[in-house]
Formats: sequence, structure tokens, C-alpha cells
Amino acid sequence: MGRVLVVGSYNQDLVWEVDALPSPGETRAGLAFRSGPGGKGFNQAVAAARAGATTTLIGALGDDTLAEGARALARAEGIDARFETIPDAATGTAGILVDAQGRNSIVVALGANARLTIAHVEAQAESFRGATVVLAPLESPLHAVRAAMRLGRAAGARTILNPAPMHAGLDAATLADIDLLTPNETEMAELLARFGAGHVEAKTLRDFADAELAALCARLPVRAVLITLGDAGAFLAPGGLRGDGPATVTRAPAALVRAIDTTGAGDAFNGALAAAWAERAEADPATLLPFAIRFAGLSTERAGAAAAMPNRDEVVARFGP
Repeated sequence: MGRVLVVGSYNQDLVWEVDALPSPGETRAGLAFRSGPGGKGFNQAVAAARAGATTTLIGALGDDTLAEGARALARAEGIDARFETIPDAATGTAGILVDAQGRNSIVVALGANARLTIAHVEAQAESFRGATVVLAPLESPLHAVRAAMRLGRAAGARTILNPAPMHAGLDAATLADIDLLTPNETEMAELLARFGAGHVEAKTLRDFADAELAALCARLPVRAVLITLGDAGAFLAPGGLRGDGPATVTRAPAALVRAIDTTGAGDAFNGALAAAWAERAEADPATLLPFAIRFAGLSTERAGAAAAMPNRDEVVARFGP
């Protein structure tokens, strides 16, 4: 297996199950409560590790009890965690509401995650040189993510940017070092508006014909775009930059699962995709989609984020090789 390096966040998740998500100003009784590890960076690192990749995580923690737990959890997953300690910041937390249909609403207090420094990222240069794939979501400072993508590309690694949550400073210069951009429907609509492709309703993207959606992907200044479409699967197309991205357009269906909690499904997809690409670095990303989709689908049959990630053997046993 190849090596995946994730630059991203750790949050302690606080999860309430409710019969329906509350409206503004409404108070609802919770049906259950649980707490566990999360944060997009940690979730994606756990997914990559359980999917079979040798995995490194670069991030930031506070100097508190939650940080001690984060380090222990990374060790238990076999993740080489390179955490920067921010003494005057709290370790990140997330409040998550999950309704009876598995839909969620999330509020994140990034804490130390928002203070990850370029210096700490650059200090891990040896890890970048050993990476096959570098993956980053956007719960860390954009300058640190830019540095990670630059180091990854300079080292010859494949680079994946998961633009979640969207960042106001995300620009063409940042995307120049990206091999694959992986927005969901909402993030894709925001990207299209930002880069001058006009207003598109996020919920309508899954209904576009392949040629229409591919034309929108080509409006983004990146080598390739992979849109995750929830229960409508995923869509891969070349972006607007010339390079060694996918030569064709691919639409892949969702996996047949019984979802109870979609928290972390996007992270499961990205981590599994990175692991599969690390194993087959010269592969067309289109050939990696079935595994990533099945891995993410299986994660929704369990409650939680990082804790819900399946492992490679479970995916193969359920769906076949």
C-alpha cells in the first residue's frame, strides 16, 4: 500500500440524536447523546488508515485533556500523528444534531485547528517526501493548506483538496497545486459562483446531463473535479487546467446501503479515495470511485464520524473486490 498524508483538523464531536432538526428559535428534546473523535482531518486519516494506507496526520491541538485523547486515538488507529500544540487554544469541538432520517446539522469551534502554522507544516518535509497522496480539507488555515499542497506537489505526490467547509480565501492560486478537487453539491455551487460560472442551485446539480455538468467543471481552474452527490453517487470530469487529469467524464452510482447517520460520509469517501490512489498512483481516478463510494456508503450504516469508518476487509466482504 502507498502512503497518505492528511493535513487537517481534530475535533471532539458532541452528538445529539433528535426526531427532527430544530427550526431557528426552536428547542427540541434529544433522544440520545454520545461523544467521540471527529474533525475532517482526523476522520479522513482514520478512513485512509482503515482502507489500508500507511497514514500520517498533520494538525494542531490545544494543551488540554481532549488533546491527550486525540493522541491516544491516533496511536490506536496506527496513524503517525504530527500535532502542533497551541498552548493558549482549546482543542477543536463540534456540536452535531442527527435526525431520524440520518441528516445532520453541525456547528464547529475550530480552536487550535485554526492556529496550525506554516512552520509546523514545513517542518514535516520528510513526511511529504514519503507521501504518495496528500489530502487536505479546509478546517485548517488556508495558508497551511496551501503550503501542504505546494510541498506535496513538489514531492511528486498526488494532491487532493476537499473544499469543506468552503473558505472565503480559496482562489485560483491555491487550486494550481491540486490534482483533484472534491466538492459536494453545496460546495460546487459556491465554487461556480466564485469563479464566474454563475448561480446554480446546489440541489439541481445531480439532475444535470453529463455534458452540462462537465462544462461547469471545466469552468474551475483545477485539473480535475470530483463532485460527491450523496445518494446520487459521484461525478468526475476534467477541470479547466491542462494536465494529467481524467480524460473522460464518469458518473458513478451510490452504494446500496441503509443510512442511519451521514455524519462523516464525505470524509470517509475522501480518505478511502486517497488510500486507493496511494495504492495505484498511476490509476485514472475514475477506476477508484467504486471503492470510495462503497466505503463511504458503509460508513453511513453506523453512528458517528471517525468511529463509523469501516475497514477494507468489511467493504470487500459486503460489496466484493
